[in-house]
Amino acid sequence: MSAITPLMPRQKVPSLSVPLVGGGTWSLADQTPENFTMVVFYRGLHCPICGKYLKDLDDKLGEFAKRGVNVVVLSSDTQERAEQAKEKWKLENIDLGYGLSLEAAREWGLYISTSNGVTSSGVEEPALFSEPGLFVVRPDGTLYFGTVQTMPFARPAFDQILGALDFVIAKGYPARGEVVDHTNA
Repeated sequence: MSAITPLMPRQKVPSLSVPLVGGGTWSLADQTPENFTMVVFYRGLHCPICGKYLKDLDDKLGEFAKRGVNVVVLSSDTQERAEQAKEKWKLENIDLGYGLSLEAAREWGLYISTSNGVTSSGVEEPALFSEPGLFVVRPDGTLYFGTVQTMPFARPAFDQILGALDFVIAKGYPARGEVVDHTNA
């Protein structure tokens, strides 16, 4: 497995294409949002925290659309597990992708974990799976904002992201953290 590659604001993000629960394929290259595309990586069916987090997003999807933000949620789960997650967590609105390769997860800077067996929700963890991440990408394919987690806890709250989007869209606030080599800055 390759090393983690941190993504840099104002730089192109890796390509991304995944099959969707319910059919079809979601591709970042096909997105034409007014303002941003938000890519939310989750751990998988085994993660009860992911279920609550994604249900909150599902309920707020219309608010993201009002701000010109396309949203996709994806994991390294199989199609069967992704379908179970969508049903179990009552996700009615979001595009739910599956089958993310661990190599692609690494390209996006995500951490990979090994199975601890059966979780508190009674679902077995896959042998290997990616940890959470959230990325806001400009229509030109460059990173605006990104965060990765090593644990399922303490993820960015969608209410706060919506508030931040209102500010950055209104003010034209630039992506921050863009300095690659501070010795030449």
